[in-house]
Order: sequence, then structure tokens, then C-alpha cells
Amino acid sequence: MKRYLILEDGTVFEGTAFGSEEASVGEVVFNTSMTGYQEILSDPSYCGQIVTMTYPLIGNYGINSDDFESIEPAVKGMVVREAAEFPSNFRCNTTLDELFRIKGIPGIAEIDTRKLTRLIRSKGSIKGVLTAADEAVDVAKVVEKLQQTELPSDQVAKVSTSRPYPSPGRGKRVVLIDYGMKHGILRELNKRDCDVIVVPYNTTSQEILAWGPDGVMLSNGPGDPKDVEECVEVVRELLGEVPIFGICLGHQLFARACGAETFKLKFGHRGGNHPVKDLTTGRIEITSQNHGYAVDEETLQGTRLKVTHRAVNDGTNEGLCHLDYPAFTVQYHPESSPGPEDSNYLFDRFIDIMNATRKEQQYA
Repeated sequence: MKRYLILEDGTVFEGTAFGSEEASVGEVVFNTSMTGYQEILSDPSYCGQIVTMTYPLIGNYGINSDDFESIEPAVKGMVVREAAEFPSNFRCNTTLDELFRIKGIPGIAEIDTRKLTRLIRSKGSIKGVLTAADEAVDVAKVVEKLQQTELPSDQVAKVSTSRPYPSPGRGKRVVLIDYGMKHGILRELNKRDCDVIVVPYNTTSQEILAWGPDGVMLSNGPGDPKDVEECVEVVRELLGEVPIFGICLGHQLFARACGAETFKLKFGHRGGNHPVKDLTTGRIEITSQNHGYAVDEETLQGTRLKVTHRAVNDGTNEGLCHLDYPAFTVQYHPESSPGPEDSNYLFDRFIDIMNATRKEQQYA
């Protein structure tokens, strides 16, 4: 069965369909990871997006029951050069095609993903539609409709939990605000025996502090931080009340809460091998990233924020800390799924900050 990927600029790719037969509209982006496609398709930060994988063979080790980053994938579609029909791995439970059929996600294979990636790098992230390739499809009308389509701005509400739930432990109590949380974050906190309470994105600061947390984690999530200004106000109210650690969207919301601005990157950072420099130690970390927006360092003056990390490739901001309060954030993903483990130490740093803050409170 043939399928079209039609872009809003009129470019048409014809390939082979896999997964669901449903049509799908989304922002077309690319990810340069060589592995980790299961974590990518289940990362809530991809809500509303059609993901192009630049590595040529996807699905070769199948899908297993352990590596999901969320229960329900939020990705709108996937574009690959070749979709493996017969995966080989001892953990494999099903195939990429079968999973996409079950979850209602369309995919397209056998297209020139190098050409598509170069187009996105040149023009920026672009709207696209995955649809059946047949004579009934009027490409001109599809393009016109696509150009008039407004992409959703409520992605965080779609992927956040609807009610609080616990992940018990005997260590520090952490309230984890779910803006589109990857389960890897929860896993890293559980490894350190944290007593975690996951709460919806729109939980008030009063409700959060009522749990008596030792610290608050601001999770990753999809979309533009400007679309969830109510979350910015909550972070502003928490600042100084409790230690804070933010990741990805949580990093951007923290920056905005402190008075900085954010902006949309031309085609974003999405992959498992992005080099980031720790400006404190001079160490280069190889990081996993997935974001389309960044903090504007030119707006940091007067915010009491210090730049701690910076991207080696394009010089954009990758980390901040507050000069007056126990709070720090990073733009990349230290929970490392998919990707390297260079940045796991940040969770230990969060534990250390919570311990230090508790001691200060005891002897105040």
C-alpha cells in the first residue's frame, strides 16, 4: 500500500505505508538517533509531531514491553527509510508496524529521508500530512488545507496526567509536575529511593507545597512554553520555597518564571549525541535532546540566573541555576532514554541540594 507525505510547501514524498491506515497531520521534525526509536515514539514531548528518523533502518530490534517512556504514544506519525519487517532481539514482543496499527499511528517508509531532513534544515520545521496515495487525492487542495491548518497549542494538557498519583519511596519527597513526563525521570528518582508524587501540569503551588515536598521536579513536555503561562506563575510561586530541578520544558518554564524569554529554534535539537559544555567544570557531555524552543540568553540580564551549560554545536543555552535560591535546570535529558548516561549525576546533585537545604532549615 502506497502513502504520501505532503508538506505545506507543496513537496510530495511517495512511499510505502506501515502502521495505521488513518491520515495524520503534524509538525514534521527529524531525529538523528541511531537507536531508541521506541523511546522516541513514546516520548510525550513529540505530541503533535511527525518524526523523521535519519538513521536508515528502523524497527530492526522490534518493540518490547520495558522501554516505553509513556503508556500511550503521542507522536502523530513516523517517517523512515526502511521499516524492518522481521526484527531480531530476545526482548522483542511485537513489531513497529503492529504497534502503530494498534495505537492508530501512521508511518511511511521507502522515501529519501536525507532529502527530507535537508529540506527541514533549510526551511525549518514544517507542517505535513500522511495520507493514502491514490488518484482521489488532490495534492493542491491538500496543500491549501494544510497551509490553513493551525497546529494545536494544548499539547501539555493532552499528555499530562489528569490526577495525582504516588510512586512511593523512603527517601526525599519529590513532587514531580507532569508537563509530559518521560518515565525515565521517574525511574531515576526511584533509583535514589525518592518518595515521588506525580501531579498534573495545572496543579497550584499551594497544592504542591501542601504535600510537604523536599524538592520539586519540573518535567519535560511538548510545545511552546508561552502556551502554558499558568505554569510559569506556579514555578514563580515555588521559587525560594523549595529546591527545584527542571528538565527541557521545565527548564524553559523556569527561565520564564525568572523573567527570561524563549524562542523557537529553526529545526530544533532532536537526537542522542548532542555535545554540551558544562561551563563550571569545562567538561563536555554527550546528551540526549528533544526540543524545538530555547532560552534566549540575551534576556537573562537582571534575572539572577547564571548560565551553567551551553550547546557546543550552535551555542544555545542548555542549563541555568539561580544565584539566590536552590534551583537549577537543564535543556537536555539526563534521564538518558534514549541516549548516553553522561548527565545522570544531575539527579544526585538534586538529592544533595535537598539534603543541604534540609540541614539549613534544621539549624536556622
